Amino acid sequence: MKVLRIFLKIIGIFLLLLVLAIATMITTMDDTPYQEMAYYKEWKMLIGGVKAVNGSAATDPGDTRGTSGTLRAGWAKVNITPASPTPTAGYGNRRGRPYTAVHDSVYVRAMVIDNGHTKAAIIAADLLIIPPTVIKSLKEKLRPGDIPFEQIYFGATHSHNSVGGWGTGISSLFFSGKYDPAIVESLASAFHKAITDAQKKVEPVQLTYMESLDSLDIRNRLVGEEGGVDPEIRSAAFVTKSGQKAILSSFAAHSTVLNSKNIVLSRDYPGALVDSLEKGRYDFAMYMAGAVGSMGPIEKGTDDFDEVKNQAFGVQNALLSPNTVKEESKSALVEAITLPLPLREPTPRLTMSIVLRPWAFKKAFGEYPVYVKALRIGNILMVGMPCDFSGELTGPLDAYAKSKGLNLMVTSFNGGYIGYITHDKYFNRDLYETKTMSWYGPYNGAYLQEVIKDIIDKLS
Repeated sequence: MKVLRIFLKIIGIFLLLLVLAIATMITTMDDTPYQEMAYYKEWKMLIGGVKAVNGSAATDPGDTRGTSGTLRAGWAKVNITPASPTPTAGYGNRRGRPYTAVHDSVYVRAMVIDNGHTKAAIIAADLLIIPPTVIKSLKEKLRPGDIPFEQIYFGATHSHNSVGGWGTGISSLFFSGKYDPAIVESLASAFHKAITDAQKKVEPVQLTYMESLDSLDIRNRLVGEEGGVDPEIRSAAFVTKSGQKAILSSFAAHSTVLNSKNIVLSRDYPGALVDSLEKGRYDFAMYMAGAVGSMGPIEKGTDDFDEVKNQAFGVQNALLSPNTVKEESKSALVEAITLPLPLREPTPRLTMSIVLRPWAFKKAFGEYPVYVKALRIGNILMVGMPCDFSGELTGPLDAYAKSKGLNLMVTSFNGGYIGYITHDKYFNRDLYETKTMSWYGPYNGAYLQEVIKDIIDKLS
């Protein structure tokens, strides 16, 4: 009996310690309105310190920002297909398993924009996201004379069948596989080379904004017909004096046509789209995932790769349609900003009301800088968000930008990552995007819409 009592006492102490340990890891959701939070006031101070741009004076002889100068651009791509299989970044149920074959090569593409006053670079990589680890390595490679990090705009095609091994923390074992510093170094070097190569090819260009509608190749994957979609294909087209043509396009349908059982290296439908554009009307094409949160593709076909082809051709047909709206830019303005993005402390959900404490999240996921990027080129304003930004949030922002004389392109995966940002009306739905991948509490849909509006005000 004495032994039993000692045993029960030990068990009791163990259970008490376990309860105390759990209590230090969990808490309840904080639903304080974002306007009352310190991070909101911090954002207003940050954006308030940005000098406003008056881009309307396109022919002002006293212009010092280059609005009336000559816009120049150059472009290049670097193959980032590994010499041997890496973990496959994308679907969590793969647990980072290496890809079994190369279906189509993956690239990083770069464009450098220069108006004689400001120089900026745009990076689009055939990756799941732009990994924060790669950004950190790239920053270390930048030298005096290079385009500074604050003037480099990042986006990914968001393929769920591309190179992994770049993530840190426990979660990386599910979404990008075991961390490999050699992969990070290789990707960062490719990013740097693509920018350097593009910079060598800069020449005068004419810029045209293009807006196409494609509601046949996109769906709301979060709530179906209850919700809306972002059906616009937004493009920036460049033509040199020698007749070379380049296009940068963005669309909101997720690059998830290939399912999780198909473990091959591939760019998914954006790769087929870019290849087809380069075989036809354009000499160089780039693609960036737009506001892909809550937006899915329409899988039509006999197998995965037939579906990839059909999705790509559907998007291309809309992009090249005679109904596409085109607006030639009369301004050579180039303006780039990178600002820290203040947020609530991360508290991912365990249940709909019980959440992990911030320290536990940071231990599991790692901790990297979070920021918002914006790049204005002529009559186009690109805003890069550190998340899967929902296509349901873009409509009012589009209209607001147009009221200020700008054409807005919101893209996801700017080099930081904070999970999914959905419309706030769905926040309490027990769904993958709003529970598993919602890490920073409530009201972020409205907050980040306000962030983008503030940026529009500054750069219009």
